[in-house]
Amino acid sequence: MKRQAIVAANWKMNGSLSLIKEMISALNSVKLAENVDVVVCPPAPFLSAFAVCAQSESLQANIHLGAQNVSEHKSGAYTGEISTDMLNEVSVNYVIVGHSERRSVYKETSTQVAHKVKATLNAGLTPILCIGESEDERTAEQTETVLASQLQPVIDEIGIDKFIDVVIAYEPVWAIGTGKTASPEMAQATHLFIRQFLANANQIVADKVPLLYGGSVNAANCEELFAQTDIDGGLIGGASLKVDEFKIICSSAKGS
Repeated sequence: MKRQAIVAANWKMNGSLSLIKEMISALNSVKLAENVDVVVCPPAPFLSAFAVCAQSESLQANIHLGAQNVSEHKSGAYTGEISTDMLNEVSVNYVIVGHSERRSVYKETSTQVAHKVKATLNAGLTPILCIGESEDERTAEQTETVLASQLQPVIDEIGIDKFIDVVIAYEPVWAIGTGKTASPEMAQATHLFIRQFLANANQIVADKVPLLYGGSVNAANCEELFAQTDIDGGLIGGASLKVDEFKIICSSAKGS
């Protein structure tokens, strides 16, 4: 079963114009495996600069620009928000939706996340849908219940068939920026649950959805994580700000 392998960089509220230039130059020198895409998601003020620099440097076609968030609204009196039309104008291809920091800090609900996924798809963009459990939920053996509760509203909103155009990123909240990482076996078991949950609705679609792992992925652990059957790449945080390390992670991704 051929699935796209994806390495996505989430810079969060970090980065600079100089880092954009350095990263684009570095990524142009990376030899990516067949069927591997790279997505860089800088803060919103840098999206246009990335697009312009990527064009002037003739960035590889399988390296894409992504946004860290989007509004579920088309336009209107929503100060500080960013619409899908705006993202399309600056050559964005992917959008991170439902990151745990958006859910916890900004109180986005799974229903709101589902609306954002729908808006993203309607605009011809690819959502990277983030799901994940807290440490307390993992300890209480509630991981599968939590993930199901985050996935089902999206299935209800867009229908399972539309998941053919969705990327899912499993990010255990306890492993984001903490240095803790799920063991490859633990991550694989959770990814398998996610795929089986989707398969309950449509096996063919489930087999094609790229599942990314996020949570303190770095150059030292990426190869073993990416070798797992149901891990199709990663959503990378801190390590994506380190050009040399991110190059190693990108080079480790293998299209399945």
